Amino acid sequence: MRHEQEFIDGLYARVDALRGGTEASVTDALAQGSTPMQARLERDVLVAERSGLLAALNAVDGSLCFGRIDLTDASSDGTTGSTTGGTSGRTHHIGRIGIRADDAEHTPILIDWRAPVARPFYLATGHTPMGLRRRRHITTEGRTVTALHDEILDLGDRLRTGHEDPTGDAVLLSALNSARTGRMSDIVQTIQAEQDRIIRAPHRGILVVEGGPGTGKTAVALHRAAYLLYEHRELLAKRAVLIVGPNPAFLGYIGEVLPSLGETGVLLATVGELFPGVRATASDTPEAAAVKGRADMADVLAAVVRDRQALPDPVIAIEHDRDILMLDAGLVGVARDRTREARLPHNVAREHFEGHIFNTLTDMLAERIGTDPFDGTNLLDPSDITQIRDDLAENPEVWAAIDQLWPRVTPRRLVADFLAEPDAYLTVADAEAVRRPVTRAWTTSDVPLLDEAAELLGEDDRMTRAAAEQERDRQIAYAQGVLDVSYASRTYEFEDMDVEDAEVLSAHDIIDAERMAERHEEDDHRSAAERAAADRTWAFGHIIVDEAQELSPMAWRLLMRRSPTRSMTLVGDPAQTAEAAGVGSWSEILSPYVEDRWEHTRLAVNYRTPSEIMEVAAAVLRAERPGFEPPSSVRSTGVRPWVRESSDLAGAVEKAVADLTPAEGRLAVIAPRELHGVLAAGLDGVAAGEAPDLTRGVVLLDPRQAKGLEFDAVLVVEPGRFGTSDLYVALTRATQSLGIVHATPLPAPLAKAL
Repeated sequence: MRHEQEFIDGLYARVDALRGGTEASVTDALAQGSTPMQARLERDVLVAERSGLLAALNAVDGSLCFGRIDLTDASSDGTTGSTTGGTSGRTHHIGRIGIRADDAEHTPILIDWRAPVARPFYLATGHTPMGLRRRRHITTEGRTVTALHDEILDLGDRLRTGHEDPTGDAVLLSALNSARTGRMSDIVQTIQAEQDRIIRAPHRGILVVEGGPGTGKTAVALHRAAYLLYEHRELLAKRAVLIVGPNPAFLGYIGEVLPSLGETGVLLATVGELFPGVRATASDTPEAAAVKGRADMADVLAAVVRDRQALPDPVIAIEHDRDILMLDAGLVGVARDRTREARLPHNVAREHFEGHIFNTLTDMLAERIGTDPFDGTNLLDPSDITQIRDDLAENPEVWAAIDQLWPRVTPRRLVADFLAEPDAYLTVADAEAVRRPVTRAWTTSDVPLLDEAAELLGEDDRMTRAAAEQERDRQIAYAQGVLDVSYASRTYEFEDMDVEDAEVLSAHDIIDAERMAERHEEDDHRSAAERAAADRTWAFGHIIVDEAQELSPMAWRLLMRRSPTRSMTLVGDPAQTAEAAGVGSWSEILSPYVEDRWEHTRLAVNYRTPSEIMEVAAAVLRAERPGFEPPSSVRSTGVRPWVRESSDLAGAVEKAVADLTPAEGRLAVIAPRELHGVLAAGLDGVAAGEAPDLTRGVVLLDPRQAKGLEFDAVLVVEPGRFGTSDLYVALTRATQSLGIVHATPLPAPLAKAL
């Protein structure tokens, strides 16, 4: 252990030096201030690179190195390696990020777990050693080595260290049995072979990772994101990676995983956060969510947009220069049809509609005032026609008519108005389900509708572009004024001196006003993830969706717009589909977009749930799906789930929580939402709400909030009020113990299994 501690000490000495040098270089670069264009570009690149390195070093500090591989003398991987610990042959230490020595060759000190040379750490076996003599797991607390576990892969190697693990499972089982903290930790130290193959799969196309509770599919997806960012850094650093989770609590739960792997430039969001400027804070009824999530809502919204392209009823009279111009349904209908033929979004197409209306009114007016009364010829020349059109463009009544016939519409206004009065577009039952006042807050199911509306409407950015152009002209004019003052000052300074003008350089000779204005434009120092969060039209380099089976068809339309290359990793379990709008079938989700051009893989090992608990949960689901086969649990605790019946439900829960709460770790009380208020009143420090604090010792959740989470102990309350999928989720969150409290009868399959 002494040799490993010496290595760790040396490693952190290098890290501290890197951190100090990086902080100094960033500070020095930012202090440069105004610099020539090339130097400023180089400065910004350096700041971005060094800031990223600094963030990675800070994130993984204290858990940097976790393993070592010892290679046989005959193996060769093209790297230099080291000879730590007195072993023969070469060794490589494996860590969360890569660290190199400060020498001419930049010799690797620590190998990034994602590098090809590190892959045998996860895949090598005694049958297929992949050139390894031994694999060592290094456990640390802070910067101190606390344990070593060695696996001998070359049975001919007679060297023994005293740290041999005969089964090779000690580190994995220790991680599985450790107390939970309310935050997911990375599994980089214990990645299994089936997980490694998924993590390193090619990033092109759509990969579906299916797995039951506890199979590590979320952890695999997150490590896949880290691997893709390592393997395709140049592409994905520019386009960013989006990770979509089912709720904010889940995103908080997984939020520390990627930073612990040195990756800080990933955007984590729920579907309700994917429309810039809108945050979903309200909830829909299951019926409303189901209606809003249907694929045919795209057609409904398209019809709503078309209805905003109105016809006069019966006519619109426009007073112009003591004349009355009449726009009737026939004339406007022609303009509308011609505009629609361009197949442009509504707001973008408005410019075309304006042109058709102005042409119509110009022709109408030119015919009235320019026609010879004797022979019917038009006496106006092209300049006269242009003047008539310009005069019409100055008439506010013309613009009022255009606003009435083809108004500019925002996505929020369109969707809010539709939900307030949906009767013309939906059946009576569906309209009643989604109807709500315009003033209501947005829900998660509304966000795909807003995105669809934005796609149908487009953005008429003429005013924005005009304002930007005016601002640029103002800056150039200001810069020109500065240059003129500079030139005048130089002329005054040298007017009494015998100096030729050509011999004296002024600002005029070095830079013009336009370039000077560009120098003072503000740089956008936001990361790609930050810029993506503010841009609805951003195309991500890769998208990872957790609990993918729960997303509605409308939500998939939103996500597919964010991934035009269809580079996605989808993880989920159809058996856990609970949302009314959820699709549940991978084929139904993907066929409209890629037909059958997607890959499917399944994780079959349950690392979380003990076999005693999994047997009960599987029996509940098997009653509804006789052919269901759960993932195989890797461990048993010897403790079966218990059940208590009580008419005093709150009192029984309070007592059960006291009995179940572990000395270390976390307990979840999973109960129907309508019981949260009364249950929270009897539990000290436990709050009922939308955003539970998962780091507390006891938390109160409903099954939807518990999706993707795990706890040391779980208490399920009133399981008879849950649907089958929700009950299956609730029963499979525990890593150690499970209790059930109820006042109403248990579901028959659960009662039989217990």
